[in-house]
Amino acid sequence: MNNKTNILVTGGAGFVGSALVEELIKDSNNFVVVVDNLQTGSKDKLPEATNDNLKFIQCNVNHEDEITSVFHTFSFDYVFHYAALVGVKRTLENPVSVLDDIDGIRNILNLSKNTGVKRVLYSSSSEVYGEPVEYPQHEETTPLNSRLPYAIVKNIGEAFLKSYQQEFGLDYTVFRFFNTYGPKQAKDFVVSKFINAALNNQDITVYGDGSQTRTFCFVENNIKACVTAAFSNDGKNRTINIGNNIETSILDLAQLIIKLTDSKSEIKHLPPLEDGDMTRRNPDITIMKELLNEELISLEEGLKKVLQNTSFIV
Repeated sequence: MNNKTNILVTGGAGFVGSALVEELIKDSNNFVVVVDNLQTGSKDKLPEATNDNLKFIQCNVNHEDEITSVFHTFSFDYVFHYAALVGVKRTLENPVSVLDDIDGIRNILNLSKNTGVKRVLYSSSSEVYGEPVEYPQHEETTPLNSRLPYAIVKNIGEAFLKSYQQEFGLDYTVFRFFNTYGPKQAKDFVVSKFINAALNNQDITVYGDGSQTRTFCFVENNIKACVTAAFSNDGKNRTINIGNNIETSILDLAQLIIKLTDSKSEIKHLPPLEDGDMTRRNPDITIMKELLNEELISLEEGLKKVLQNTSFIV
């Protein structure tokens, strides 16, 4: 194990985390430790390790004693900190639990600083932009307009990383995730929720008139960009938007999913959400495109890939 690259992935039993783990263990030189408290993640999402290079530990990164022992057992080279309470509804209903994630950020950075970690990779969110004041949203010029606890905590996480780099020389990369979808995504996120309803010919519910737009990034594009950034100087001490730059309205998304599934579902409109439903999202993905150096998977193509692998949908 001494010659291997030791990598910690927190929140690695989640949707994006488990896809990241799957990519990392393809390299037999990587030894990947996954920690997750399984509050929203599931061990079923983790891939089978063919090279004996994957270990799972149930652990809450917000509890210092639990995560400290993990760092002291393994000497990590890289840490992907993806553990967080996620989902608009869940984070709005549990604001104090969202704030608890600040403890996890501090724990991860202190332990990384003290144990010689080369770089911390952090999953931030497009939510830090709040209701944006410019399009496309550029990493360095668009003001951060966070108001909701989830967005504020992600913003604090970014500030922690930059502060630790400045004061202690701990390198970082911040990934600002825009809507990412794919197989294994939890059923309370918009794409999987709509697919689930369509496959069962149930009504698809849309908040407001459905004109609010999102950009939908297939998980494979997300993972490739993040892994490339993590192990190259191109991503060092940078903030990178990770997403697609094609805007799609929620209504168009619902109609496309109905078409692709040949569903009898009808679209029903609910009152607009009071909080957390931004009118538009559109990232500047210049850096991501340079990292990938390939065309992004289109929404229709990505949805077809999900529909070929619907084992996660009940």
